[in-house]
Amino acid sequence: MGKVQESVSVQELASSLGALPPEFVRSEQDQPGATTHGGVEVPVIDMSEPGCGARVAAAAREWGLFQVVNHGVPSEVIAELQRVGRDFFSLPREEKERYAMDPASGKIEGYGSKLQKDLEGKKTWNDFFFHVVAPPEKVDHAVWPDSPAGYREANEAYCAHIQRLTFEMFELLSLGLGVDKGAMAEAFGGGDLVFLQKINYYPPCPQPELTLGVAPHTDMSTVTILVPNEVQGLQVFKDGHWYDAKYVPDALIVHIGDQIEATSLSIHVQYSIIFSNGAYKAVLHRTTVNKEKTRMSWPVFVEPPGELVVGPHPQLVTDENPAKYKGKKYKDYQHCKINKLP
Repeated sequence: MGKVQESVSVQELASSLGALPPEFVRSEQDQPGATTHGGVEVPVIDMSEPGCGARVAAAAREWGLFQVVNHGVPSEVIAELQRVGRDFFSLPREEKERYAMDPASGKIEGYGSKLQKDLEGKKTWNDFFFHVVAPPEKVDHAVWPDSPAGYREANEAYCAHIQRLTFEMFELLSLGLGVDKGAMAEAFGGGDLVFLQKINYYPPCPQPELTLGVAPHTDMSTVTILVPNEVQGLQVFKDGHWYDAKYVPDALIVHIGDQIEATSLSIHVQYSIIFSNGAYKAVLHRTTVNKEKTRMSWPVFVEPPGELVVGPHPQLVTDENPAKYKGKKYKDYQHCKINKLP
């Protein structure tokens, strides 16, 4: 089959294919069918229990990823976020295209199929829609869809809960490092923190064992808080192998991102602007797809403002543990990572 046109969404492609086009077939060492070593239960932390802070810090040190339950985000708020996301992707293509991103013109929010360059020129089995949900001065409601009804209200209601939960996480992670509970929030910009809501859409795939929904990566963010649907897909890299992170109903998934710690497996390690000076780890992860079912996820990436310089916290730098990374403006880090620049 010839090369797929850039303008064709994966969702459209999925409805017309019997086999996977070559540009979606990963190299053998990257194919989930050959490299998945079964499932693993990542830490599940009950946020209502005493001592949950110590468990959060331990999971951030050992895994860089954990799931939280009793997190205080009402199930009806999550259900409504998921409903409007599903309904958006059910719209006719022309309607979705009204919100298409256009990186060439600097429009990086919106609807699309490709965000990062792939060093091998491979594509991932994924469409997405994303936009800033906070702070208010960074929000461009022109990018938000008019349809489905209730889209704006659902996203704003969910974001308010995620903002609260993020600052709770920052407090627990700061205390776990032995610094003041407000240290992390302050270092990342406090009220200027940027919350970027994304919807990932992974339609059914004819040969899911050969491709990925998202290639292996660490998140650029400070933390990412994600709600998945019930279709298995998240994989984590642990002890040299890839494992399915088992789905837990009603849980939110928390990823530690590059701004807290950049994994030494990342080719961008020299650009890491790393608050914890190596104490916590960013999780290397990827996404698989399903032959029969559509997988969706709703990550919120919590990022410092672009002009902010982030580096190791002064209290975590000592003669015995010198600074491992120098501070860098977040927007410069972001540019290098998206464009795979050394």
